[in-house]
Amino acid sequence: MILSLRRRRANKKKTQIPESDSEMTEIVIPAHFRCPITLDLMKDPVTLSTGITYDRDSIEKWIESGNRTCPVTNQVLKSFDQIPNHTIRRMIQDWCVQNRSHGVERIPTPRIPVTQYEVSSVCERIAIATRNKDRKRCQELVGKMKIWAKESERNRKCMVNGGIGRVLLLSFEAFAVVFSAEELGEQESANVRVLLEQILSVLTWDADSLGDGLKNDTSLRCLVSFLQGNDLSARQNAVMVIKELLASDQGRDVAVSIAEIDGGVEALVRMIREPVSPKAMKASLTAVFHMINTNNDTNSVRSRFVDLGLVSLLLENILEGEKGVSERSLRVFNVVCDSEEGREKAYDNALTIPLVVKKILRVSDLASELLVSILWKLCKNAKSKEEDDNDREISAVVEALQVGAFEKLLVVLQIGCGSKTKEKVTQLLKLFNIYRQTLNCDDSSAEFKYLKKPF
Repeated sequence: MILSLRRRRANKKKTQIPESDSEMTEIVIPAHFRCPITLDLMKDPVTLSTGITYDRDSIEKWIESGNRTCPVTNQVLKSFDQIPNHTIRRMIQDWCVQNRSHGVERIPTPRIPVTQYEVSSVCERIAIATRNKDRKRCQELVGKMKIWAKESERNRKCMVNGGIGRVLLLSFEAFAVVFSAEELGEQESANVRVLLEQILSVLTWDADSLGDGLKNDTSLRCLVSFLQGNDLSARQNAVMVIKELLASDQGRDVAVSIAEIDGGVEALVRMIREPVSPKAMKASLTAVFHMINTNNDTNSVRSRFVDLGLVSLLLENILEGEKGVSERSLRVFNVVCDSEEGREKAYDNALTIPLVVKKILRVSDLASELLVSILWKLCKNAKSKEEDDNDREISAVVEALQVGAFEKLLVVLQIGCGSKTKEKVTQLLKLFNIYRQTLNCDDSSAEFKYLKKPF
């Protein structure tokens, strides 16, 4: 492999024009310094049982992809152990130093990756410290894990596979009880809170383990207190953990518990109103969706969310949010429109109908299906123009027609959609057609003459 490096000539006189702006210097990397897989200069050379040396990152990706052979010799690997080749690494570093004048940077000495034995040892010590309520020791060990994770993504995966999630779940629950103790001093309470926040940040690495714990009221109250705090990192980690708990098999019980905690519902709405990050926003919307979709007392909880201004926040996200945020907001809005209170709030907002119609076919297929469902729920009760008990539904139909809903729905049918969505579109078109013949609104159907009627 050849590195092409540019060396600029010094031009002392401003009026002098150099004959050449630059000249090229070719540096050849020795073949035994290059990884056989990527052909790049090795940064962390390791040797397999076949005797062939590779860059650690390259060979790990090869093995993680399901390959069980040596890329060079094609021999079946009896062991996946990767032995650091210190000799080759030192030779590469010396070569880099020798060619420093040509712009070659010396590769740093790599840190030794954490092993499963080290992970198991730390997990065991955390379990002992938890049983002894040794906060300082537990905090020290959790800090050590965070340092390992910063060194490489491989270390993080190794710790997750080593079962740190299950150990830290027990630790969080134990120290949550300590944190909630009334006799705990102010300083010690602050120290325990710091430990719980650190444990929480590590728990977000292993979402699969969260379905096994943190369902007791004490732990959930701690999570809500983090949501209510001012530490942005703690708020984000807390809502991500709550989202996973609500999505677990015991999500219904978790939803009931959070709804009963003072400030729990308000804290989730605050996470949407005052977003910490896109990741936290998506987690918050997913958590709210599970809260209003799986709670035993769904109508009551849904009304609380609506009263806190959820509908306006959702419409803002649908209008300005990126695809992931818009889709999650639409999922929540679709469920909110199942309730009379939710629909009333939607009717009260002048942005609802124009935005719903405008966004059809503009975000994604999933978003279009949700938007059709929302429009159907807002308009389906407008049976006839003479009825007085559904004036708001009739107004919604009229407004939808004025902003081009009829033509948009024709296009939805033309390009294809799911059976449930198709049924709702057909019902809406029949309903709209009743009012369309008597309304003095612009007929823009001429733009769609090329469409074939699939119904």
